Amino acid sequence: ACGSSDAPAGGQTSFEREGDRGLGSPTAPITMIEYASVACGHCATFHNEVFPMIEEEFIETGQVRFVLREMITGSAQFSIAGFSLAHCVPEERYYDMVSLLFQQQNAIFQAAQTQGSARSQYLAIARSMGMSEADFNQCLSDETITQDILDSNDRAGDEGITGTPRFVFNGELLDSRRAPGESAFTYYLGNRQLLIDGEPVPNFSDEETFRRILNHLIAETSAGAESDDGAADTTEE
Repeated sequence: ACGSSDAPAGGQTSFEREGDRGLGSPTAPITMIEYASVACGHCATFHNEVFPMIEEEFIETGQVRFVLREMITGSAQFSIAGFSLAHCVPEERYYDMVSLLFQQQNAIFQAAQTQGSARSQYLAIARSMGMSEADFNQCLSDETITQDILDSNDRAGDEGITGTPRFVFNGELLDSRRAPGESAFTYYLGNRQLLIDGEPVPNFSDEETFRRILNHLIAETSAGAESDDGAADTTEE
């Protein structure tokens, strides 16, 4: 359900759908989809502490295609306001805005608690991305944009995504659970326990864990492609 359900547009991988915003090469062997909210604290931690490594080592090197799908978790007001700003910058700056929103999340929350309003923080973010105050006001009042964000959230719910952040690799959901007879939570990919070098992967969300997972999936995908090529050569003979 989390993979490709619609025919993708040109320049997308088979795991994307119309409307997805991809980052990285559409020929990458791994498509990593994240369901996230800019008002989700755990999402901010991931994007501030882990995602820069993924971008540098995997996305920019053509090994991973990344897609963020918008959900409304945490404060609905802040989720919609933040994603609205991301919709209002040029398409190529969407992820720049998302990254800035995660970096400034604590400042936004703090402003809401101490000043009673986070508007000044959002306006400062918008201005740093080249928007005027008039652009900012028009953006946040655009009902079409708000509906797009609500629709994305509803579709994620229909796909069984109940929280954020959640990750899907080549159409398989990364989840954590206890294996039969085990007490610790480890990662599962789809219906199979994720094993690297024969060992379960502990449920950590740090740089090293995601580096190991991505390297493992890339190697696994490459081995599968080589096996398919070998079978094709044998058939031709």
